[in-house]
Amino acid sequence: VKLVESGGGLVQPGGSLRLSCAASGFAFSSEVMSWYRQAPGKERELVARITSAGGVKNYADSVKGRFTISRDNAKNTMYLQMNSLKPEDTAVYYCNVRFSLRDYWGQGTQVTVSL
Repeated sequence: VKLVESGGGLVQPGGSLRLSCAASGFAFSSEVMSWYRQAPGKERELVARITSAGGVKNYADSVKGRFTISRDNAKNTMYLQMNSLKPEDTAVYYCNVRFSLRDYWGQGTQVTVSL
């Protein structure tokens, strides 16, 4: 299983970023996929989750209305469109898949929201 995140960077408050997660080594189209984030000194938290066909999406209250999770099963890729970014969105963002009673993680991509 391999998960590779990309698309992070430095952005000003109110700006946008689009994260990508390229997946391989498992049946991507069959699995629920998630984005998590971890800010310095804080626990890792769930940001958004999407079902295998993309029909159901769930979001943390803190990002509802600003972030959109999506996936392209033909490309084995998941996305997180982040709009109206706030300084409190600063964190390392991780792609996650859970199957066979195990969590798999990518290496993470840093998102920094600052002037």
